[in-house]
Amino acid sequence: MGLQWILAILILFQQGNYPDPLVIVHEGQQIGEMSRAKYSQSLSGIPLIHEDRLHAFMDELDRKVEKQAINAALDSAGRIMPERAGSKLDHSTFTVQFYRFIFEGGFSRLELPLLKTYAKVDSELLSMIKAKRIGQYATYYNQNNKNRSHNVVLAANAINNYVVFPGENFSFNEVVGKRSTEKGYLRAPVIVRGEMSEDVGGGICQISSTLFNAVDRAGLKIVQRYTHSRNVKYVPPGRDATVSWYGPDFVFQNKYEQPILIRAYAGGGQVNIVICSADDINVKTRQVPSASKKLPEEVRLEMDAGGLEQKIK
Repeated sequence: MGLQWILAILILFQQGNYPDPLVIVHEGQQIGEMSRAKYSQSLSGIPLIHEDRLHAFMDELDRKVEKQAINAALDSAGRIMPERAGSKLDHSTFTVQFYRFIFEGGFSRLELPLLKTYAKVDSELLSMIKAKRIGQYATYYNQNNKNRSHNVVLAANAINNYVVFPGENFSFNEVVGKRSTEKGYLRAPVIVRGEMSEDVGGGICQISSTLFNAVDRAGLKIVQRYTHSRNVKYVPPGRDATVSWYGPDFVFQNKYEQPILIRAYAGGGQVNIVICSADDINVKTRQVPSASKKLPEEVRLEMDAGGLEQKIK
């Protein structure tokens, strides 16, 4: 019986009897193909799968077709915009179908199998955690500085509607991401080692500083915070939180048993950040000094006739 089984296997796996390559299709469009020679090797007539190549190809397919789920969010009027489901490659089902192609044949075209993915924050959760304001802070800026104002608005939008679950850390750098021209950030004044300079993304420290004061008022745990090398005018002395993509970060932790929601708005010369959560949250707030409504001094750098930078108010 054992010999008959081996002979049957050898006959079954004659590679020339099967279609090649396998065409991968997604939503009616070909997005790839898999040849037997590249992804399997015949040993005494029995195919052996190149697992590393198979997994690498599946990762490539996943990057092509994955659609991120979108969390529920609040619009500018406070209305809930429902969540949207996403999708990604079903690695397990794809692997089974690929093995069938290699070992059984019978088909040469495969519709990519997908798994539905769900948003982390749905409408039900959002409606619950938007109920109670547990922390708020406002700062002010000179909107005549167009580049800086633009950067402030971009950074505020990046953290708006972000939900931090119990025990989770919020990292400003991770959430906002690298400040680059590709993401729309402009050159504006920044403080570098105590001196005014100019760089892409200048002004976003006003968002991180406003956020720090809002979460501090809400009694959240401050994990990581650094101050500028000199005082800034938009918050009281010692109440700032400097951030840099290749340097300092601002990190806090949600120590409560309920998720918290960050609502951030910048416009008309004012940054306003509100921390919200559920009605039954057991919050322990802290006293934090308010920011002055007096517009801070704005500084820009220009070149003089000799090519040297001058500070121009």
